[in-house]
Amino acid sequence: MKITQISLLRDNYGYLLVCEKTKHAAIVDPSEAEPVLRRIAQEQATLTAILNTHHHRDHTGGNEGILAAHKVRVCGHKSDQARVFGMTDGVDEGDEIHIGELKGKVFFIPGHTTGHVAYLFEDNLFCGDTLFTAGCGRLFEGTPEQMHASLKQLMALPDHTKVYCGHEYTENNLRFAVTVEPKNPKLVARYDRVKALRASGASTVPATMEEEKETNPFLRWDSAEIQASVKSAAPDTHLDPVSVFATVRKMKDAF
Repeated sequence: MKITQISLLRDNYGYLLVCEKTKHAAIVDPSEAEPVLRRIAQEQATLTAILNTHHHRDHTGGNEGILAAHKVRVCGHKSDQARVFGMTDGVDEGDEIHIGELKGKVFFIPGHTTGHVAYLFEDNLFCGDTLFTAGCGRLFEGTPEQMHASLKQLMALPDHTKVYCGHEYTENNLRFAVTVEPKNPKLVARYDRVKALRASGASTVPATMEEEKETNPFLRWDSAEIQASVKSAAPDTHLDPVSVFATVRKMKDAF
């Protein structure tokens, strides 16, 4: 499988997945059509599917233009039929997606929206705006309980799983992370590394699930230092995992 990261809009990423044996391809979260169509032509690939993680326009805005050029299936969560342009295949937890000889698995991970999914191909996770590198999405439609459960589900994937998220937010996410867990040496080292990458204009995505578990404050509800930061910011917060997560999310929203 060949994965090509495509920069879209201001800070979005789409991902072109190509089966190298058949040259069949899928595009994950096309914010806009033209850069995607150009890349498909460059790869001399045959597009067979659009894989949308959720309905937001900065992840589906290219559907219409792509469908005008390629008649392909469009996948999204089954609850989003009316909210994803051109959707043909409503998918849900455990479903399989086939792109040429590639086989992907669907995860239902609500929280950012109520109809959010991720796609896992081999050891590559395309998770939209649920899990970011060093962050997570805002709770626009879901509850803290839903988002916590979704993140916990993704954390169960092997440490070497590569996390391909929907935005280049890593540096800002880490800027927040060091305010709630400043004594985490792996976090501080990652922040320095990411600042250097961004200063040179390089992408910080993908990361590994191991990196996320070690440095992402939204996955570290068991960290004593983060719990202390939460208590300092909101003294009445219970220290159960969902409450810690919910308070960290509120702190990030106000950051």
